[in-house]
Amino acid sequence: MDEIARAFALALELMLSGDRELYAIVALSLQVSLSATGIACLLGMPLGMLLAAVRFPGRRLLVVVTTALMGLPPVVVGLFVYLLLSRAGPLGDLGLLYTPTAMVIAQTVLVLPIITALTRELGEALIEEYGEFLAAMGLRGARRIPTLLMEGRHALVTVALAGFGRAIAEVGAVMMVGGNIRHVTRVMTTAIALETGKGEIALALALGLVLLAVALAVNALAHLGRRRQRELAHAGG
Repeated sequence: MDEIARAFALALELMLSGDRELYAIVALSLQVSLSATGIACLLGMPLGMLLAAVRFPGRRLLVVVTTALMGLPPVVVGLFVYLLLSRAGPLGDLGLLYTPTAMVIAQTVLVLPIITALTRELGEALIEEYGEFLAAMGLRGARRIPTLLMEGRHALVTVALAGFGRAIAEVGAVMMVGGNIRHVTRVMTTAIALETGKGEIALALALGLVLLAVALAVNALAHLGRRRQRELAHAGG
């Protein structure tokens, strides 16, 4: 028990003293996960609204695939990206393996189905509510997408937060394509696993507390976003 108490004390000391290695790891984690979430939103939100607003051959299959990929195993994503970026892979000449860019790619692949599927569900709900109004304005098919994105902007913040929460907690895929290299590709989740294995519990605990704080903040923001959405819905009704 005393050892655990000392480890917590050391962890708090590292956090409060502004330990450079600790905060470099935190900064890289945020950089990678925010970048991946941003890219996934730019791709997934229009795609999700497209699946909600437009009927085309193969749409049902795409809906099933994107929904199924929400539970995509991270190690499978890591393996896929690794093969893609390895020297023998089609993008091997770019030299991206074991770089933060490779980690962003892996997290984007993980987050994209989540953003797409949740946006599609939101789009279908908006069409059910505003479909007649949109039709009266002459907005049909893909022409409805910009309006749907605008009307659902508050809910889409919650969608983005869900994607970010998934990205920041990822360890398997980023370990495979990033390599957990100190001062280069070491992020919070991979550092926690490494430091725990080395017996450096204080640093692992400090990183764990920061990661927990980030997760709680994301969940709190998502909750506030959902509440704000309900308030706007009631006000509009």
